[in-house]
Amino acid sequence: MLKLARLNGQPEIFHSIQGEGKSIGRPSVFIRLSLCNLYCAWCDTDYTWNWEGTAFTHNNDVRPGYRKYRKEEYQQLISNEEIRDRLAVISCSNLIFTGGEPLVQQKDLRSLFRLLKENNPDYHIEFETNGTLKPLPEIDALTDQYNVSVKLANSKVAPEDRLNPEAIRFFAASPKANFKFVVDSRADLDEVLALVQGYGIRPEAVYLMPQGTSAAALREKQAWVAELCKQYNYNYTDRLHIHIWGDKRGV
Repeated sequence: MLKLARLNGQPEIFHSIQGEGKSIGRPSVFIRLSLCNLYCAWCDTDYTWNWEGTAFTHNNDVRPGYRKYRKEEYQQLISNEEIRDRLAVISCSNLIFTGGEPLVQQKDLRSLFRLLKENNPDYHIEFETNGTLKPLPEIDALTDQYNVSVKLANSKVAPEDRLNPEAIRFFAASPKANFKFVVDSRADLDEVLALVQGYGIRPEAVYLMPQGTSAAALREKQAWVAELCKQYNYNYTDRLHIHIWGDKRGV
């Protein structure tokens, strides 16, 4: 059984387009797993980890009416067979496992991936991961693409929690991996450069994305982030789903 995020009383599995990174614009099915091993202050899916009784701080703490989430309301157990059946009725072969941090549950994902590939060999499996957990060999064998978002200091996560050298080295060496860095200010570039150079990450595998949960916030940063990409031969990625639908769930 896997723990998925719950949306309107159902597990959060939805057909949309990929809004970020290498596969931006590609029709995809998102399977959003609950739980995360980090606590990013600007996280827009904090309903997967910011439970009642925890001490984590979040940028939304200043918003009137914001409160931490009750785990039993936002998390749902679901079997491999139910996930398979829900995916089978959607005419889309690009599957994106996201979160939270989906690799937190990778031991339980092994049997699901075997089942899915047996059911449909054309499934293309992507992970959206924070780069702190090294995939198990069986997970790696069944995964087609890693979208690795190593967190910077702007996440307000302690370095010892957000940087795992062994895991980053694994992804840097994998031809399946690309790296997306969320930049909030020009000062973040020094940190990106240190990570890229320190771990030998290929520039063509690097994507810079402005931090923002509204179209207006993204537009404020687009121009200078794009200029940095031109200067260092990195890729620019926006958050296309925000421009289309806004900061909404299940789209």
